[in-house]
Amino acid sequence: MKKIITISREFGSSGGTIGKAVADRLGYEYYDKEIILRSAREANLDIASLEKWDERIPMNFGFAQSLFDFYNKPLNEKLFEAQKKVIREIGEKGNCVIVGRNANTILGEYDNTLHIFIHAHPYWRLQHLKEKMPDTSEAKIMERMKDVDKKRKKYCAYYTNTVFGMSDYYDLSLCSSSLGVDTCIDLICELAQK
Repeated sequence: MKKIITISREFGSSGGTIGKAVADRLGYEYYDKEIILRSAREANLDIASLEKWDERIPMNFGFAQSLFDFYNKPLNEKLFEAQKKVIREIGEKGNCVIVGRNANTILGEYDNTLHIFIHAHPYWRLQHLKEKMPDTSEAKIMERMKDVDKKRKKYCAYYTNTVFGMSDYYDLSLCSSSLGVDTCIDLICELAQK
């Protein structure tokens, strides 16, 4: 049985919804943005700093910056290090579903893991997000989808030296628009229980 399930996802593909349902069905703990809040507390960052640096890479990480001096690192570096520590602590406990935050790479060497990538067709994502953001125009939603996915790709490449969404870094990739959210939940739970 898989004790750790990580879910990476395209924005609007229902990855969070799927992850929460999988955790509920398996009786596992569920973690997403709360990891960041816990990380921020550990790194002594305020909420404004958290929002500014969440899933962002440094704009100008200088050569004089010591990679080993945690306290002099830019805030985004400190946040990632704190987040990585929290994710590993969660992984040690097991019986968890972690959505996002490059958990698949951070916990890549752990046993009993299942790393999932959720994606969906852009039109389906747009329709899904329109339900969540009814007062936002389609053009703004599409712009937001592209922006969030682009930031996730850069963040993943910078901090983990991997490619966001590339099959090499996941055990399974599921298209929620083709399979349906319920089928994705069923498949993940079935695989986790083997």
